Amino acid sequence: MTTLSNVMAELKKKGNPLRIKAFAPHGAPDNLFGVSVADMKVIAKKIKGEQELAYALYETGNGDAMYLAGMVADGAQMTKSRLDTWAKKASWPMVSEYTVPRVATESKHARALALKWIDSKRESIASTGWNTYAGVVTVKPDDELDLPEIKALLKKVETEIDNAPNRVRYTMNGFVIAVGSFVQPLLKQAKSTAKKLGKVDVDMHGTTCKVPLATECIAKVEKSGNIGKKRKSIKC
Repeated sequence: MTTLSNVMAELKKKGNPLRIKAFAPHGAPDNLFGVSVADMKVIAKKIKGEQELAYALYETGNGDAMYLAGMVADGAQMTKSRLDTWAKKASWPMVSEYTVPRVATESKHARALALKWIDSKRESIASTGWNTYAGVVTVKPDDELDLPEIKALLKKVETEIDNAPNRVRYTMNGFVIAVGSFVQPLLKQAKSTAKKLGKVDVDMHGTTCKVPLATECIAKVEKSGNIGKKRKSIKC
């Protein structure tokens, strides 16, 4: 079994100061080595299945280790309490908006936690909630989804996005795209919401990152004939 200290040493070795500088505008924490996702995938492959090690990596608070933890952890094995703790401890958007939703979506608690997180006053947790629910609609069959609830969430986006915190606006927009792309029965409603949203204003802090236009994203999926085609997982 690989030890935590060995993995942390390997992460440190793969770190890059230039990458730390590049990650800074994206809200990266000071506790970071600057490891590329490609290098993390190599490490993750070697420790896949070591659930307790994944938990230990997350507890370090190191930004790279927390991201790696999400690549290794099996969300189906995680308790509701642990997932909630992960959401609260997420140190930057790469973890709160990607790592936590990816593992949460594998859990039977995903929908309940997503709804709880969406209503949080903390920007990072609310963002986790929207991306988690986006993950739910991406993988679950339509007949297992609460369609009235999702329609209500689309309305919530329409009425609240203008006054929502910065990263919440970004993930709300992503939720609309996910519903339009993966929930065939709600395509019309998602397209209507996307049209009302138009260009969503999100401060990207001087980076080259762009906010996807929901109308264009949904139209592209519709043109390809892939509306409603579910994914097995939202993990990359």
